[in-house]
Amino acid sequence: MEKINVGVIGATGMVGQNYIRLLDNHPWFNVTYVAASPKSAGKSYEEAVMGKWQMVTDPPEKVRKLIVGDANDVNQAIGKCTLVFSALEMEKEKIKELEKEYAKAGIPVFSNASANRHVDNVPMLIPEINSNHIEIIPLQKKANGWDKGFIVVKPNCSLQSYMTPVYALVKAGYEVKRMIITTMQAVSGAGYPGVPSLDMIDNIVPLISGEEEKSEIEPQKIMGKIVNGKIVNDTSMKISAHCNRVPVIDGHTACVSLEFGAKKPSLEEIKKIWKDFRSEPQELNLPFAPKQPIIYREELNRPQPRKDRDSDKGMAATVGRLRECKVFDIRFVCLSHNTVRGAAGGGILNAELLKAKGYL
Repeated sequence: MEKINVGVIGATGMVGQNYIRLLDNHPWFNVTYVAASPKSAGKSYEEAVMGKWQMVTDPPEKVRKLIVGDANDVNQAIGKCTLVFSALEMEKEKIKELEKEYAKAGIPVFSNASANRHVDNVPMLIPEINSNHIEIIPLQKKANGWDKGFIVVKPNCSLQSYMTPVYALVKAGYEVKRMIITTMQAVSGAGYPGVPSLDMIDNIVPLISGEEEKSEIEPQKIMGKIVNGKIVNDTSMKISAHCNRVPVIDGHTACVSLEFGAKKPSLEEIKKIWKDFRSEPQELNLPFAPKQPIIYREELNRPQPRKDRDSDKGMAATVGRLRECKVFDIRFVCLSHNTVRGAAGGGILNAELLKAKGYL
């Protein structure tokens, strides 16, 4: 199979670095273009990330010598790559317009940014849940007058831990009415240099600006339906979220209390639903798809970030401590790797889905 040439814009930041790391030796994609701020433009990638490379492995040899382009200049990407992964870090409105400029230039955009998440014809994908939302892409292209370009986004990183287990229950026929979610989110979610060490050491910060709003609204779009060329949110599921920054490097944990509708499954039935759950990424055997999307741990003290975040390429949701709830119906703890499943790995999986479905 001939590989598709891809670019990473915002390539020097934490999410961009993760894209570079994870795309090394990818069976379908080949990184041929990197871009960042004007300050990094013109340098080799190796020079641009010197002193701020945060990955556990060195920059891949074939990317080190690539000359960093200016991410603001879309023309620099034309002819160098077929699609871009967007890890841009700038003002929200600037990201929104810049991603549209790439799409207008005929370059599909797979974005980690929140800027275009609530545009009603932009799919916000967790491929195990709403892969059918890609059907809106032809309508998105038509509405904007784009030929080959389009925009696909992934949701907030903390959602990845609990939305797939919740969706598995909905898919099995159980209505989920209300949830209270308390997240304990890793410091890597704030990028680099991120949260000051004196704020995090021996401490928990009970505020991540904008995070609770994202956690309460974005699931409604993911669970929504395409109606008259727009993705209409499903507002039947009510969510109350508490989002906290904790002194963990990688891995977002969520404690979930959940209320069902009239029909309530037993705890053993829930475990079986999670164990048996498979969806389109597994059926298509996408390279970054976890073989077991939901892993249930029977140990009383799991999941734990250090022990479970890397499960199944860092792409699985690990769940544990399922038990009855004294206020709602059930409660459980879940975990996912925020910079893999929740960021770059999730973006790569989205691109794999679009390639497998013939959109690239």
